[in-house]
Amino acid sequence: MQFKHPELLYALFLLIIPILIHLFQLRRFQKVEFTNVKFLKAVKLQTRKSSQIKKWLTLLTRLLLLTSVIIAFAQPFISKTDKFNQKQETVIYLDNSFSMEAKGRNGSLLNEAIQDLINTVPEDEKISVYTNDKLFTDTSIKAIKKDLINLPYSNNQINYGAVILKGKQMFSNDGSAEKNLILVSDFQQKSKPLDTGVDSIIGISLVQPISNLIANVSIDSIYIADSNAETLDLNVRLTSYGDPIDNISISLFDNDELLAKNSVNIENETEATFTITNNTEINGKLVIEDAGLQYDNVLYFNIGKKPKIKVLVINENSSDDFLNRIFTDDEFEFNSFNINALNFNLIKDQDLIIINELESISSALISALDAFKTDGRSVLIIPSNNISLNTYNQLFKKLNLSLFVDKINSTKRITTINYDHPLLLNSFYTRVTNFQYPRVDFSFKFASNINGVLSYDDGSTFFQGINGSYVFASAINSDNSNFQNSPLIVPVLYNIGLQSLKLPKLFYTIGAPNSIAIETNIGQDDILSLHSNDASVIPPQKTFSKYVILETQEFPTDDGLYSIKNDDENLQNISFNYDRTESNINYININALDNISIDNSLSKTINTIKSNANVNALWKWFVIFALVFLIIEILILKYLK
Repeated sequence: MQFKHPELLYALFLLIIPILIHLFQLRRFQKVEFTNVKFLKAVKLQTRKSSQIKKWLTLLTRLLLLTSVIIAFAQPFISKTDKFNQKQETVIYLDNSFSMEAKGRNGSLLNEAIQDLINTVPEDEKISVYTNDKLFTDTSIKAIKKDLINLPYSNNQINYGAVILKGKQMFSNDGSAEKNLILVSDFQQKSKPLDTGVDSIIGISLVQPISNLIANVSIDSIYIADSNAETLDLNVRLTSYGDPIDNISISLFDNDELLAKNSVNIENETEATFTITNNTEINGKLVIEDAGLQYDNVLYFNIGKKPKIKVLVINENSSDDFLNRIFTDDEFEFNSFNINALNFNLIKDQDLIIINELESISSALISALDAFKTDGRSVLIIPSNNISLNTYNQLFKKLNLSLFVDKINSTKRITTINYDHPLLLNSFYTRVTNFQYPRVDFSFKFASNINGVLSYDDGSTFFQGINGSYVFASAINSDNSNFQNSPLIVPVLYNIGLQSLKLPKLFYTIGAPNSIAIETNIGQDDILSLHSNDASVIPPQKTFSKYVILETQEFPTDDGLYSIKNDDENLQNISFNYDRTESNINYININALDNISIDNSLSKTINTIKSNANVNALWKWFVIFALVFLIIEILILKYLK
């Protein structure tokens, strides 16, 4: 038997007081005159003996009564298991991702878990808590109660494997402690399955609060479907998870001004179209009315005036008509010059330079192209059949391209497309493997096949490049190849042109790596910053002669419309939105997992863990004993003569 307050047992020494009182109790006798006492001797002896017995019984019951009271206040107990004396370490993961906005039995799933944690764990008990973006190590509920109540939702969803690994790292190295890791999440279905593994040291418990959500609609994206000189068609893509929903209302705003409304019925996916005036700057916001998750009911976007991409073609004796047909004047500013008539001062003002079948590249042109590429622009090289390998390879070294090592005077077919190359990513609806293969009669062999975009049937590279430097392995004129008539030429050359000027997208995704090109000339010490109504942030950036590249990923943390500023000058507006992966309301069936503790309530899980190291409290029994001894004393005093 152990005591919660053993210091109170010192009060047992006070039991000496009633003993002394009983042993040395002084009575003042009253003298009564009596005529003849010989008849009282037997009565006197009998009364004195009864009085002594009564005195000792009263003393005993009082001592037992006081002892029971003192022990009851000391709160005695006995442990149920041998785990009671072990040190307890508890680490709790609270999933504060947006999917935890779903309604449960007591508000949102996240709020339900927080309330269970606050109400179940004693305020001063040591505990560690972590979320997707916050960490509270070796603290108490009393210390972090305010932080928990105000805990925001996070766009940063850690994968389950990282959650478990991070939780295990928060325990101490004390091998004698009992360690319990509790994961509280809705456990959405992810690309990787949930695997808790087997751990003989750390006990893992899963808590999956029950969601009342039966359907959720998300605004996934927006894109320009069609445009002409007067109008622009915006297509809004929506996804539904759960039961089909009819008549979903969609509102389009420019800042706070309502531009248009639409409504759709949705079962899995659908699109809604808005037609707006072209060449109009819009700080857009799309809003749907949906009772599901709230974070994905709003999508921000920007439409600004699109500058034309400047393309300069440098020819010698070949035709560039096929290039002129691709780089049309509605999106591009196309110029073509013979190498002998080229004004080198024009190069620095371009976005894309195309070397079209020059036989030799001069040192002056190599230096100009090197400076042009260093400034973040793009270069495309189409060799002729009769080139100076030395001058071409000198340029390739400057542009970090693979060198030409040999001539191949045989016909080859272009059979392989690298759909995962950054140039062609998301350019095709399907990955076709059987198509009309273009041919090449004469070509050059690259020293390396890295960064290949298109390849021959023997695996060697026909077209390669990366980061704004591209080169063909052969001339593509009609005498040497039928590539100009192939459907491949349009997406390849058109994407090179589009990627030459890094125009801002309609919106950017928070948490994804983004490179945002801002066309501006700033001073050497100037810094661009992002501003919203509530916050501002200075992202990493690279400064070039005519533009600045902003790089974002973890910041900003909030969705919305942002202004890009140089001091107080507003350069451009852009939009950020949360990733939509949290919109899925399909959950893992954790009941199918073996050898792991599972529940839907955090309070039940905590109480279960505590019960393994719980005790049987005995203080109530000692209160009962005290009452029994009190009754016995009363009966002795009343009935014992």
